[in-house]
Amino acid sequence: MHVQRYPEAAVPPELRSQVWALQEQAWPSGDPDPGVSRDPALEPESLLLVDGGRVVAALDLLSKQLDHAGRSYRARGLSTVVTDRAYQGRGYGRQLVAAALQEVRRSGADLGLFTCDRPLQRFYESAGWQLLPGTVLIGGTAADPFPSDRPGFDKVTMTFLCTPRAQAARQSFEHARIALHPGVLDRLW
Repeated sequence: MHVQRYPEAAVPPELRSQVWALQEQAWPSGDPDPGVSRDPALEPESLLLVDGGRVVAALDLLSKQLDHAGRSYRARGLSTVVTDRAYQGRGYGRQLVAAALQEVRRSGADLGLFTCDRPLQRFYESAGWQLLPGTVLIGGTAADPFPSDRPGFDKVTMTFLCTPRAQAARQSFEHARIALHPGVLDRLW
């Protein structure tokens, strides 16, 4: 089993169709595979855990400049983390999420930042991510915000502060409302 990394637009078709099937397992839409489903402005990169040609787990990494508390940071975040139901409970998702953390650290990003459902907090922590207590990400756009604390959501914000300047600013990220604004397509990564 090994991790394969591709720009989203360059995922080979035989792997892309498997990724879409896994996403449909987790979040059924009934839609056909769009081929590329991420905003290219977010520099989407797909990480796939592959076993003999079979995609066992997949996620996307998205990137953007983030302005917060008077400073600009390079942020990367996880999106659509999914493991094939037939392979769940074996640590494969954790392996891929830990590989994504290493990719964020190697990329030169100041921080990794994303939301997850509250019950998944420990899963992400077990792969090296850290909770940002009380923090809300504001997705969408400035004109049409999509906050992670909207009614019906039970989200927490996870991070990894990669650079010394991000680490020094940790308190500004805690208990904060962070205007991520990834756009209308990837409303909240």
